[in-house]
Amino acid sequence: MHKIIMAGIGPGNEDFITPAALKRIHSAQFLVGGRRALAQFAATQQTTCAITGDLDATLQFIRDKISIGDVTVMVSGDPGYYSLLDLLRKNFPPSMLEVIPSISAMQLAFARLAMPWHNATLLSFHGRQPARELLQYTADKVLGLLTDGEFNSATISAILLECGWAEDSTVTICARLSYPDENIFTTTLSDAAQIEPVKHCVLIVR
Repeated sequence: MHKIIMAGIGPGNEDFITPAALKRIHSAQFLVGGRRALAQFAATQQTTCAITGDLDATLQFIRDKISIGDVTVMVSGDPGYYSLLDLLRKNFPPSMLEVIPSISAMQLAFARLAMPWHNATLLSFHGRQPARELLQYTADKVLGLLTDGEFNSATISAILLECGWAEDSTVTICARLSYPDENIFTTTLSDAAQIEPVKHCVLIVR
């Protein structure tokens, strides 16, 4: 049985991709990924499929090619953390899936702050909204949050203030993680709700 290999490509910089993932990407006959990832990693001899908003087309490409050989699917960050893994598990048996982990932006954000994250509450606003009860303030709570364009550093900070967090609670905004223009700064929730929003970043709130 041929395999679907899900290879995490980290937060962006190739330094954070595991060697095992790179090996499978470079040796792939059929390679799936976002356009930026394909531009970075795809070789001319590989047959590729760009992941777009039409996920049915991506699934059909995988179905067509899996009868011929393995298909490698590149996903940003770690495949087990808010990626296409859920979708693939719904459409293919788990026995067909091989997952190669890599470094997620969330891991890197906590690492940049030299903070442990085993007791943090990790949630995503990327294309979804967490339940409000998960966002409610409690003593010593630490939040790690993924954002998107709509739910960004400003809108999420305003939501947390509504959920009982104090105005002077600290929020660290981690943008462009692993890239040369990486930008990490700490402010208060009150200020973050009012300043220019930062999109597609990681927020660490405490």
